[in-house]
Amino acid sequence: MLENIRIVLVGTSHPGNIGSAARAMKTMGLSQLVLVAPRVEPDGKSVALAAGATDVLQNLTTVDTLEQATADCALVIGTSARRRGLDWPLLDARQAGEKLAVEAQTGPVALVFGRENHGLSNEELQLCHFHVCIPANPEYSSLNLAQAVQLVCYEIRMKHLSLAETPQQESLEYPNGEQLEGFYRHLESSLTGTGFIKANHPGQVMAKLRRLFNRCRPEAQELNILRGILTSIDKTRQSTEKE
Repeated sequence: MLENIRIVLVGTSHPGNIGSAARAMKTMGLSQLVLVAPRVEPDGKSVALAAGATDVLQNLTTVDTLEQATADCALVIGTSARRRGLDWPLLDARQAGEKLAVEAQTGPVALVFGRENHGLSNEELQLCHFHVCIPANPEYSSLNLAQAVQLVCYEIRMKHLSLAETPQQESLEYPNGEQLEGFYRHLESSLTGTGFIKANHPGQVMAKLRRLFNRCRPEAQELNILRGILTSIDKTRQSTEKE
């Protein structure tokens, strides 16, 4: 199950943080590390701070975008140090660890960490089903990247150990990131076609709809139904336009 849990670091700017994150992961039994558009490549400092977790560094994957890193993931949780303008479903570290451990039983899941200086962008956070915030001391919330990775990975491991002692229950099948993005593109196209969304003035409609569906988390079959509804709307509109 732990092989299905992917730790994703976006725009990392310090090679030592990559090595320290690898060490934090390996101590909790995780090995799947993905770098998204890193500003630096792993180097000797990364190896030194990995402290024996060089296998995690050697097997890491580097991609250009967060969409590529999470395309096959049915659950994506992004770390956020602050509230954004548009509230998103928020978890604490324990809740995030539990969700990741449970859903990793059936397929790939991802825990995403942002840049050292300003975290994840709003667009990147919108690719996540949930946000996780570590409730550090508000008077001194200086938590470095590897410490944050260690905290949530610890919660993942604790839930993993608990699951190993209990019978597995049937898990629900959720769409992966690529399937969800296909739905969102279809939804925006259909709503633009009906005039509900103005092409030149989309506003925050799609951002709010993303939040709605990410909060509801439709199952794979439910998403297929929604896509079918959109296709039916498209066909009816196109037929009406031809008359």
